[in-house]
Amino acid sequence: QVQLVESGGGLVQAGGSLTLSCAASGITFSGNTAGWYRQAPGKQRESVATISSGGSTYYADSVKGRFTISRDNAKNTVYLRMNSLKPEDTAVYYCSIIGRSTGWSVQWGQGTQVTVSP
Repeated sequence: QVQLVESGGGLVQAGGSLTLSCAASGITFSGNTAGWYRQAPGKQRESVATISSGGSTYYADSVKGRFTISRDNAKNTVYLRMNSLKPEDTAVYYCSIIGRSTGWSVQWGQGTQVTVSP
């Protein structure tokens, strides 16, 4: 059974930093594409960053230059380093994984709240 567990969310002032972690069980990130998504109240879930099995990364324009996605295969964990946080980054952040191992169906974590105060 695939399980993704996010941690590292919290309350931070604008300009601050947080690092989110996503630990997987029942599946490995290597060989699959991992991603971070976020959903703010009243808005649709949006892609923030992804990292492919080959290490290629994608970032939403709104976070380019501020966020960094990385993967530690030994720990089977994906990270999202968030710098220069803005109030508009406030959202629930979800970890995801998709690939052949998931039958090309996206698997989601439970989410972690990030709140950025002005």
